[in-house]
Amino acid sequence: MPWLQYRLETSASLAPRCEDELLARGAAAVTLEDNADQALFDQGQGEQLWQQTRVTGLFPADTNTDQLWQSLPQELREQSLQHTEILEDKDWEREWMQHYQPLQYAPGLWICPGWMQPPEPAAVNIMLDPGLAFGTGTHPTTAMCLQQLSTLDLSNRDVIDFGCGSGVLAIGALLLGASSALAVDTSPQALVATRSNAQCNHITEQKLHVCLPTALNGDEQADLVIANILAGPLCELAPLLCRQLRPGGILLLSGILVEQVEMLRESYEIDLQIAAEKDGWVALRGGQR
Repeated sequence: MPWLQYRLETSASLAPRCEDELLARGAAAVTLEDNADQALFDQGQGEQLWQQTRVTGLFPADTNTDQLWQSLPQELREQSLQHTEILEDKDWEREWMQHYQPLQYAPGLWICPGWMQPPEPAAVNIMLDPGLAFGTGTHPTTAMCLQQLSTLDLSNRDVIDFGCGSGVLAIGALLLGASSALAVDTSPQALVATRSNAQCNHITEQKLHVCLPTALNGDEQADLVIANILAGPLCELAPLLCRQLRPGGILLLSGILVEQVEMLRESYEIDLQIAAEKDGWVALRGGQR
């Protein structure tokens, strides 16, 4: 059948939220493009790449675009332009899937699309469906977090992943030896994606718990707390993330531009150091003073 291409032209900071909203409304796939038409087929949490971004969702041709537009949050409608286009009949989901290939992040650590055979079966292979939520590992912030995880001894450690997206970091930590993980996100779609990806990696609900931030009771703590989101929310969440960290634990933050490092450091009681830097992004790592 023919498909409807529904496009939102928006700012880089709103692009991840637009993607989430289109997926939540039944898009078969979502792509993101910069002004040079260089496509990125999924983003990690907080992965703002360009000043102006086109977020395109693939919907059945009979989709009511007026209703779709009105169902979007007012903030997105006020700061976005919509365009529609009917596409020829084609297996677009399969076309989209062809753009993903296994990626290596450290010796013995890979992300592999769930429909492909891992190139190194004996390695730690995170099997991931990139179409469900943010976080495929393609963005520097996610890659740096995975690389940092590979350097830690996670045996018998508990992990909190705040802003889990697809669950890639929580799942990666568990596959690298963590005993349990709590994955938190404001998006119900992200929690669905995390559960689905956990099942693909044979991780039980006893080891990986997922919840909205409103479900936290305030006394959750872990040996490792990860948050790969934007700098603004990271500053706002500083008291909570510090409370969640056990004495002697490690805090790992990303989604931060180089010029935002000092702002982050001033917001945290924990001594944060630059653990990695890539393409203008940094990962900060630290423990209690």
